[in-house]
Amino acid sequence: MIQDMNRRAFLKQSIAAAGTLAVGAPASRAAVAPQGNEAALPVGNLAGLKVSRVILGGNLLTLYTHSRDLKYVRELAARYHTEAKMMETLALAEQHGINTISCSAPPRVFEMFNRYRARGGKMQWIVCLAAKIEEDMASFGEEARRLIGQGMESVYLHGAVADKLAAMNRPDLIAKALEHVKLQGVPAGVGAHDLKVIELCESAKVPTDYYIKTLHHHNYPTAPRPEQIKAPTAEVPGYWCADPDALIRRMKTVSKPWIAFKIMAAGAIPPQDAFPWAINNGADHILVGMFDFQLAEDVGIAREAFNNAKRSRPWRS
Repeated sequence: MIQDMNRRAFLKQSIAAAGTLAVGAPASRAAVAPQGNEAALPVGNLAGLKVSRVILGGNLLTLYTHSRDLKYVRELAARYHTEAKMMETLALAEQHGINTISCSAPPRVFEMFNRYRARGGKMQWIVCLAAKIEEDMASFGEEARRLIGQGMESVYLHGAVADKLAAMNRPDLIAKALEHVKLQGVPAGVGAHDLKVIELCESAKVPTDYYIKTLHHHNYPTAPRPEQIKAPTAEVPGYWCADPDALIRRMKTVSKPWIAFKIMAAGAIPPQDAFPWAINNGADHILVGMFDFQLAEDVGIAREAFNNAKRSRPWRS
């Protein structure tokens, strides 16, 4: 009975501590901000928006976990990422020099983010926005105006939507989506999994402020064999950049800033390999999904990779 009461008291105290966690207040030694220049990350410029070259990917918060056939991973991420833990993750990212997150905006995460900033958080948000494909892209524009009106710093067209528009050969609709965003006075981007999106936008001179395009090599144990690559992406075998060599060659000729995402192939490639490979092959920013306990080490790896970059593509941001 005494042991049971002690256990209940411990659980009650633990829950109370989690509930009172403040933005910027570290929950452990791992959350303590680095001192001096150690916290600095290089920063790029996206049409006037100052963005750290490491951007926090939000899929682990929005539960797009890309866990292939491991069905339990999504629920595990959902149970781990309580609101207190999400706020702690954002605060820790800021303490390590990351000033921007990029992901979609489901209500649970969007509301948490607004509360985070109301408590003093400074994190910027580049919103990934999917929309119904229409001749005037009005639904996209309406949602973009709503999010920008509530403080989002940039909006880009979701890669899955841009992939479809490229398959339809409709650069005009991509341009209309960007116009809706630019009318609100913030940078507008184009997401892509398919290299055809880049080809189409460049040939049609679509006025994007930046691209956010998948990039990873295929040198990992579960990578697809050449005969298995039949689409821009696949969950099994897991790949999100079908032809990295062709993409790298093409991006050397592109003057727009490039945010590379899925650089670890959804966790299959370790950051020590993925980060310098993406940076040296032309990425201006890397978008990386990280749990809170991975942030300190991953930012250190990224900082070293940026400091020692050897690239033929000029920095475009």
